[in-house]
Amino acid sequence: MNKKAWLTFIMFISVFSLIACNSENGASTDEVKTLRLGHIQNEADAWHKGSLKFSELVHEKTNGSVKVEVYPSSTLGADRDLIEGMQIGSVDFALVAGVMSNFHQPYSILELPYLFEDLEHLEKFVYGSEGESLQEEMLEETGVRGLEFWLRGPRQLTTNRPVESPEDLRGIKIRVPDIEASVEGWKALGANPTPMNFGEVYSSLQTGVIDAQENPIAFTASARIQEVQKYLVMTDHVFGYVQLLMSDKTFEGLTEAEQEAVLEAAEEARIFQNEIVFDEEERALQMMLDSGIETIEVELEPFREAVQSVHRELADKYGQELYDAITNLTE
Repeated sequence: MNKKAWLTFIMFISVFSLIACNSENGASTDEVKTLRLGHIQNEADAWHKGSLKFSELVHEKTNGSVKVEVYPSSTLGADRDLIEGMQIGSVDFALVAGVMSNFHQPYSILELPYLFEDLEHLEKFVYGSEGESLQEEMLEETGVRGLEFWLRGPRQLTTNRPVESPEDLRGIKIRVPDIEASVEGWKALGANPTPMNFGEVYSSLQTGVIDAQENPIAFTASARIQEVQKYLVMTDHVFGYVQLLMSDKTFEGLTEAEQEAVLEAAEEARIFQNEIVFDEEERALQMMLDSGIETIEVELEPFREAVQSVHRELADKYGQELYDAITNLTE
């Protein structure tokens, strides 16, 4: 073999070895699809830990052909921004709670105070056929695909004055998410609800712009709300969820194998998050108690009765059939 032929042979072997190496270690750099997942929580929250697990699982199940980068703390925007981004394809995944009701109105019913009696009631709905149907309708209307429902702790009230009954809420300025059921529910309870991005809540409580806020305990504690509030009122008014959502534009841009991998990863990440979230709640509650916040246990029935007019109004407006399906799950 002459020198030129030998050099050609060496170059062929080198290229072949590089291709083989790339095949063994996953997709080549040119083939990797880098996708973005945004959420509003900080890096200590169960949402973020679940997101990182999802990212890890997607990478593993696609053999590296899909990479999910996670952006916490509203880096990609607030809830509305994330949903709108998924609709146009500038955001690929997001974790979003009740604000989805502004884009697919039947979700408003899920945000009604005292709709779900407990966590088991919520699980029966979101992991049953009715929850699946709701996500299918959302996809058709919005172009946003529901992958999984993740569980959260129940929403509780924090205030700077004692609250033991709905009468004690009169005149209290309370921050609520920009969700009709939340606004109308707190009005019915006698409070003065103020929709506001959560990033503004700490300073607004500190300066007296608002008097109170309501959220799951872990969310409240991670935002250090206990530094500017005196009382944690155990109202259990919403047993809620967060959804792992995906832009359908992004989903359709994946291969069938990658789509299946994403769906499998979403299910496994849901199981992981649901296993850790309530441990996070317990630790968060202890941290709040250690900070000196005082807890108040209330009789729930007067609160439940006060919002029944809102139940009737929103069920009539957004879907009596859906409302009845949820309430009948306890029978």
